[in-house]
Amino acid sequence: MGLPQRFILVLLSIYLYSASVVNTQQEFKIQSVKLIIEPRNDVTAGTNVTLRCQATVSTSTEKGPIREYTILKNDKIVYTKTIGSSEDFVYQLHNARVFSTGLYQCKLDIQGDTKLSKAQRLNVQGLSQPVLHLEMNVVNEGEEVQATCIAPGEIGSFIFFFFDNDEQMSRVEGLSNQAKTTFRLSSGGIHKIHCSYKIRTAEDTFPSTKSNNVTVSVKELSITPVLKISPDSTIYEGDHLNISCSAQNFHSSSEGYKLFLSQGTKLLRTGNSTINHNMVAVPKVSEALTFDCRVEMRNVEKYTKKAISVVELFSVPSLTMFPTEIFQGEIMTLTCNSERFASQRINREDLEYTLYPSKNLPSSGKPGVFNVKALQNDFNYTCSAEAKGIKKDSKTLMIRPKVHVSALKISIEDKVILKKSITILCQSNGSLPINYTLFKDNVQVGTKVIRERNRQAVFMDVINKPGEIQYRCEAKNSLHSNKTGSSQHLSVNVIVPLSLMTLTVIPTPLAISEGEDLRFICSVNGTGPVTFKWYRTGSAVPLQTNTTTETYSSFVIKPVSKNDSDKYYCEASNGANKVRSENVDVQVLMALWKKMLIIVACLLLLSVLLLVASMLYIKSKRVKVDRAEVSVWSKRKPETESDDEISKMSNEPNVEYTEVVHARSTDPDRVPLRKGTDTVYSELQNSPHGAADPPDYGSVEYAELNREQFEISQYHPQVHSYQDLPEPVD
Repeated sequence: MGLPQRFILVLLSIYLYSASVVNTQQEFKIQSVKLIIEPRNDVTAGTNVTLRCQATVSTSTEKGPIREYTILKNDKIVYTKTIGSSEDFVYQLHNARVFSTGLYQCKLDIQGDTKLSKAQRLNVQGLSQPVLHLEMNVVNEGEEVQATCIAPGEIGSFIFFFFDNDEQMSRVEGLSNQAKTTFRLSSGGIHKIHCSYKIRTAEDTFPSTKSNNVTVSVKELSITPVLKISPDSTIYEGDHLNISCSAQNFHSSSEGYKLFLSQGTKLLRTGNSTINHNMVAVPKVSEALTFDCRVEMRNVEKYTKKAISVVELFSVPSLTMFPTEIFQGEIMTLTCNSERFASQRINREDLEYTLYPSKNLPSSGKPGVFNVKALQNDFNYTCSAEAKGIKKDSKTLMIRPKVHVSALKISIEDKVILKKSITILCQSNGSLPINYTLFKDNVQVGTKVIRERNRQAVFMDVINKPGEIQYRCEAKNSLHSNKTGSSQHLSVNVIVPLSLMTLTVIPTPLAISEGEDLRFICSVNGTGPVTFKWYRTGSAVPLQTNTTTETYSSFVIKPVSKNDSDKYYCEASNGANKVRSENVDVQVLMALWKKMLIIVACLLLLSVLLLVASMLYIKSKRVKVDRAEVSVWSKRKPETESDDEISKMSNEPNVEYTEVVHARSTDPDRVPLRKGTDTVYSELQNSPHGAADPPDYGSVEYAELNREQFEISQYHPQVHSYQDLPEPVD
């Protein structure tokens, strides 16, 4: 087989292998991951612990995928390893320690697909006993000693403690299981040194037991501090003190020392040999004077202390005032006095007092007593007492002059209503507190004390009788003075609530006619001023409002009409209450002239009706007059020339018939007539033009006597014209 053929076979093999790899790419699924702690979760220190990670993985091929296991402790990575088999992953903790305590988990990662097991807690109990080593067991006082404390087999974060006779000397922190420190033992004798440690974990701190005790012998230095104070007997304020600080029993010439002299926290002197300090004795309140002498050598410090009592020469003066309260411009007495003094050294007359400020102060003749006039504003005073060159100042006395009450005012907050509670206010200017007293008609009602600025004294009272009442206030703000302020008298009129309201109508509601004046009079019992309002029912707007000091008022409607017929009522108020009257029903009657007019019209109409009825009745009984009946003609006299002229114009006279109705006579001498009505017809000639009377052709009267008899009468009643009268007989 030639070279080209072999090359072709190699390429073919590579191709076939790649295809087989592609075709055989496996699939998988992580089903579960479990962490097991062996032999158990709670173990003692030094036990070998195994963390076993078991994983269940489903694959599509016999050969499993590559797996990456990670061990975590308290969510931090401890160990990571990659394996290609399906066997359990095992992580060993050899010789487990307390530091190994914590929460462990196992994480499996296959080609980016991960799964985490549940957390398992490992508890390791027991720490090893620490071991202490010292470089020297015998040292001189102040000499340095080096110590080493070891925690055998332990790991983690450590805190080491070193103790001298159970008193902690130092503390060292670190990650190593051993720590070193140096210290000095400041006192001679036997010292027992030991150590201990603590291990810190993420969750807690675990302490160890004590180490072994190591005994150290310390040789004490022979140097001793000496403190002397003179005089050594009773010391009085102002005495001169001599204080010395030195060292003794010091024999080494090659080493030096240093001295320190202090009073309390104040350093007075330092030096390398004996120290002397001079001062004047000044007592301290409630405590003695303390002095301290220290000597320092080889980092060793020794000291001695002394306390002395200083008797006070005289006490700090106090400044007082009399009287305790003072008003502007008044004279007060200020007294400066030291209550106590050392009679063995001074007399009371030796004390000199001074008041500050001391400008223009009048002399009182007594030591420490000053007369001062109070200013208009606040001011401060102090005083001093001096003897044997010692001067003491009092505390500052602040004086605040008071202001007498003034501008006292009294007022009433509410309306004064009979048998109702009222509020009376009193207020004034002046210094607090202010005592207010209220008087009613010069009788004391009550007292109030005001202790806050801009606040009024509030009094409550009830007035049980009507009439005028007088109130006044008195105010006082001085305890030692009778000076008081008084307000002006406040006169108040008591408002009596309204009652017994009546509404009167004039004229009476049953006799009101159109055109008359209608007057409403409203009256109440009570006190004014009273506001009266008149209303028409159904309307919220008053017809009239009137305010008067009287207890009555009126409202007039003039003139009234039929439209004013309605119900009316009245309301009254005076600040105490409001009352309302009963409704009054007003019906306006027709005017008298209208009534008379109607009566007259009715009578006229009735007369006309009667007349028409009579005429109709007569007409129905009338019979045509026969032309053969007797006619009576009466000639009219000629009147004027114009009548003659008009008669010449026409030969034919116009005839007018007039029906005359004669009432029958009741005269018994006359010829009796039949019952009924006689009708007389008169024939009148008129001008054809109707402008003038016709010529005197005479007049004809027809008398119908019911065909029996007739009577000619000269009585002419009212004349009526009829067009249907019969024609006259020629």
